[in-house]
Amino acid sequence: MKRYIVFGFAITGYIASIISLSYLILWLYPWDFMPYGVDKPMVKLTANPWLVDILLILLFGLQHSLMARSFFKEGIMKRANEAIKMASYALASSIAVTLIVIFWQPIDGVLWEFESGLGHLVLTLIYIVGWVSAFAATFMIDHFGLFGLSQGYRYLKGRDEPKPEFQIRYFYKYVRHPIQAGTMIGLFATPVMSYSHLLFSVGMGLYILIGLYFEEKSLVREFGDRYREYKRKVPMLFPKLF
Repeated sequence: MKRYIVFGFAITGYIASIISLSYLILWLYPWDFMPYGVDKPMVKLTANPWLVDILLILLFGLQHSLMARSFFKEGIMKRANEAIKMASYALASSIAVTLIVIFWQPIDGVLWEFESGLGHLVLTLIYIVGWVSAFAATFMIDHFGLFGLSQGYRYLKGRDEPKPEFQIRYFYKYVRHPIQAGTMIGLFATPVMSYSHLLFSVGMGLYILIGLYFEEKSLVREFGDRYREYKRKVPMLFPKLF
């Protein structure tokens, strides 16, 4: 029974992650069919919008950073198996994303705006390409493992967790972190860059860069000279043009 409960928890975390992230991606772009968005609040608060939005970004960053650190995984959740750890991380991340969508407050001002024409078309296409490439890149490593579903299934079947493998394929031949690269493109490619959108994109972009700094250190510790050589040859986020 315990195995089925853990697997059910893993499924819940995976579904919550996919739904919340998919909604966030749609929420960020000024689609006409979206009732709420980065400039169309779900809940209007009287507090200073800059303060509210910055606190939401910090909450997201702290949740991701703290739960990914060894003191949390090997300390607070020391007795939990890998399936529970990953499912907890996925579910907590979904809650953090949901709080952003619900409580994000609009900020007056627009940096650029293309209501139609070539600029609108080009930025929309870049936005779509960015998010599609980020999603595709998850399947080039372990999509279901990233969100804890693989770990839950292995626990259900009584299988041990495999040792991490260092593989370079598809997008990973050209950039070391294609998921984050696609995300960065999706964050900033928009025909309407309001100050609300800019704050969200800059905040999340900074979090991505800080997170990659620590992730690279972990990868060097784990794979040693193999990763150092990969790091020397392959750029972090954007491929070399020449």
